Amino acid sequence: MRRLFATVSAFVDSLQGRLTLLLTVGLAASAILSLLVAEQSRKRDFEQARLDRVIASTADIADRLQRDPDHTTQALRNYDILGAQFAPQPVKLELPNRFLTSLLTARLGAHAQPQAAQVPSNLCFPEGLDLSSRAAGADSHFLDCWYVYFVDNKGVSRELAFDFPPLPTPHSSTLDPIYLLGILMASGVLSFLVARFVTKPLRRLTDAARGFSLSADPEPIPVLGPTEVRAALGTFNLMQTRIRDGVRERTHILAAIAHDLQTPLTRLRLRLEQVVEPVLREHLIADLATMQTLVKDGLELARSSENREPWSVVEIDTLLSSLCEDAAEFGSDVRFTGGCGARVRVKPNALARCITNLIDNAVKYGGDAEVYCVLEGTGVEVRIRDHGPGIDEQLLPTIFEPFVRRNTSRSRETGGTGIGLTIARAQAATFGATIAVANHVKGGTLATVRIVLER
Repeated sequence: MRRLFATVSAFVDSLQGRLTLLLTVGLAASAILSLLVAEQSRKRDFEQARLDRVIASTADIADRLQRDPDHTTQALRNYDILGAQFAPQPVKLELPNRFLTSLLTARLGAHAQPQAAQVPSNLCFPEGLDLSSRAAGADSHFLDCWYVYFVDNKGVSRELAFDFPPLPTPHSSTLDPIYLLGILMASGVLSFLVARFVTKPLRRLTDAARGFSLSADPEPIPVLGPTEVRAALGTFNLMQTRIRDGVRERTHILAAIAHDLQTPLTRLRLRLEQVVEPVLREHLIADLATMQTLVKDGLELARSSENREPWSVVEIDTLLSSLCEDAAEFGSDVRFTGGCGARVRVKPNALARCITNLIDNAVKYGGDAEVYCVLEGTGVEVRIRDHGPGIDEQLLPTIFEPFVRRNTSRSRETGGTGIGLTIARAQAATFGATIAVANHVKGGTLATVRIVLER
């Protein structure tokens, strides 16, 4: 229940969720309002149909009285004309139907001075007619009864009664709960689809920004969609390009500095070879070698964040097996102990350099390296474990910082600048992978490279 509440809360808090709710309310309200307007229009149409029957009957009887007054009068008195008769009893129309009266005036002429109103249905029948006996469920008001008064062309006043079968207005289902639920469900589904379609470019931009934060060389976003969306995506691609250009310019500057330093460092080494004192000469040459190594590793670190290598799909097991075999050929204790059969989309050379640096680091500080990969959630994890003394817990938070080295006897024996893990992480970032280093529960160190699978 708590998880469901959290999911609903997250959805409502999102732009897609808010758009869905607003569109659902708007569509449902619009549909219900339209139905109510249609309902009122239908009621007016039914009312107009009832009045049209009165107007047509009145005009017909008026025309008959003009053409054959005697025969028509006799027919009205004998009830020979279905639905029309003289009024059984005089009725004073105190509240005539103004709208119907205006329509009759337009039809018969102003000289007719018509008046009309609806009266109880029993007034349309002669006195003495018993209406109390009727079938079960039948209403005593089973007819529409209208009284109409007008003056014919000869100046004779006419009082007529018209009875018609009623036109009951159909039952309205607009406010029926099931009907309203159907409107809400249809509005909700349509709103969800529309909101998802509208926010799709924003999700693409979010994914691209996340990818840019993980990868130093992300692919540009396809510039598709409406004008505003294309403008935003184009601006984001331009930002990525300028940031990459800035990184490349920094790398070129560092490369130029490192290249220019090679010449004076070489001359300095030649001059140090001429120092007469052997011990002093060895110390100076060793310091110079350390300086050259720092310059070389610093340049490699700068270049590691810039990688123009194209993306491709590789068999992760084949790549790891090959790297382990190469390391073993040079006498290192490196073993590939388990594959996962996954195919990953990466920059192959960058991945190979990343894994190689981690293997070298494990061999250098732990004495051996055990390499395997596993499928974990939505990604692949390449794990490199050694069986050495591990890493000081206080050193783990800063292990990826440049020139940080493990404080072990093997690190003092093997030397190094403490930049291997930094380069490995920079190489992994070029294809969106992440690296974590921790002490293994059974001893030694475990380095994990996580690569997200394509979806």
